[in-house]
Amino acid sequence: MIALIPARGGSKGLPGKNILPFKGKALIEYTINLAKESGSIKDVFVTTDSKEIADVAKKAGAKIPFLRPAELASDTSLAIDTYLHFIQYYEERIQNLDEIMVLLPTSPLREMKDIESGIEIFKNKNADSVISCVKMSHPLSWIRNIDKYGRLTTIFDVTIKNRQDDNVMYVPNGSIYIFKTSILKQKKYYTDNTYALEMPRERSVDIDTELDFYLAEKLYERKNS
Repeated sequence: MIALIPARGGSKGLPGKNILPFKGKALIEYTINLAKESGSIKDVFVTTDSKEIADVAKKAGAKIPFLRPAELASDTSLAIDTYLHFIQYYEERIQNLDEIMVLLPTSPLREMKDIESGIEIFKNKNADSVISCVKMSHPLSWIRNIDKYGRLTTIFDVTIKNRQDDNVMYVPNGSIYIFKTSILKQKKYYTDNTYALEMPRERSVDIDTELDFYLAEKLYERKNS
């Protein structure tokens, strides 16, 4: 299994977040170190447009074969295009690539058992993809939109229920993605053969804002106290 860590230099929510100091290390180092420690992962690559991130990642032991083109590092560029760009590079210069794991550097609370469980599901189910998820904190029937006049409007045609009576729903937590590359080449993440890797909320913080960063640090402190 090849692990790919995408780390864009620009971030509006929390500038420079991928290499911000997080409990003594750059944030991205937690993901690199965990991937390197896994006996199921052959190589760890980082794709980034930032030389500063590349230098930190290389020092941590990741491979940086290129700096990502600017058109794949804008606020509007799609993550899947970044993955496909790496796959094309790998297949043209190294060998065919049938499967790939994507680990976002903004999820420092994932553990080795999450990575290994994801790979086990992927292999045992012969899955097209495995995507880590977390239970939604609120039922689907509670979700509303706010229109241009400030009014709450419905999105889904569902009957309002008590939280305990509603179906449990899940959302991707941004931590672990495992794909057959053939699926990505179809510009898909999901098929009828996509499986979930459920992770608990305390390991599912995806850092995008200063508040996320603060929460992740507090959860990390509690886990390691």
